Amino acid sequence: MSTTIDLSGKIALVTGAGRGIGREIGLALAAAGADIAINDFAAEDACLTMVSDVEKLGVRGLCVMGDVGDEANVDLMIERVEKELGPLDIVVNNAGITRDNLVARMSPDEFDVVIRTHLRGTFLVSKAASRKMMRRRDGVIVNISSVVGRRGNAGQANYAAAKAGIIGLTKSLARELGARNIRVNAIAPGYIDTPMTQALPDEARQAIVDNTPLKLIGAPSDVAGAVLFLASPLARFVTGAVLPVDGGLGI
Repeated sequence: MSTTIDLSGKIALVTGAGRGIGREIGLALAAAGADIAINDFAAEDACLTMVSDVEKLGVRGLCVMGDVGDEANVDLMIERVEKELGPLDIVVNNAGITRDNLVARMSPDEFDVVIRTHLRGTFLVSKAASRKMMRRRDGVIVNISSVVGRRGNAGQANYAAAKAGIIGLTKSLARELGARNIRVNAIAPGYIDTPMTQALPDEARQAIVDNTPLKLIGAPSDVAGAVLFLASPLARFVTGAVLPVDGGLGI
């Protein structure tokens, strides 16, 4: 069996792919040969730049702006991807936001908006895409959870609740869709070197490193590599899994 990952002819949608981890995931899938639909909510310039970047890799790119928490928008987005690129083979639910605060100070709106984007968005995109995949009896869904969804984190109760919910959703979808040859898995990244973590004070970043068995902060490419594996035939017998990409932080 070849261990080379070749996704030529596959169509992938990555939500929240204009920047950061989502961008790296999209580029990795494109480098493996997949045509990529890039979703973002507000950063249209970044989305269009991403299209240009994946096209330089010899595949097709499509920018599909929109709110993953809006059902009508999600349905239109999936229809557009299938009309312009072709039947969806791979979906990566990566879109997310943060509104960090202690629970005692957190407003219901701060809680709701994080749940809406992460958990409701993953649900809506998975629902719309899986309906298409079920008819074809083939497909892959990869959901981006977090180490925080497995172990919690002070000041991130909304984020932790959303990411924990994604784990439960992933396992339920895996049970529902397995008979239709649709694999559903989740990745739980630890602290990854993104603009958000780069903005942390030096002492906070060092504390993260000190608490991580591998003694480093991950790169977006670490998450992208895990997505690439789960999206490929190498993971043909893997479903309902939660793959930690956290340097051991979640142990």
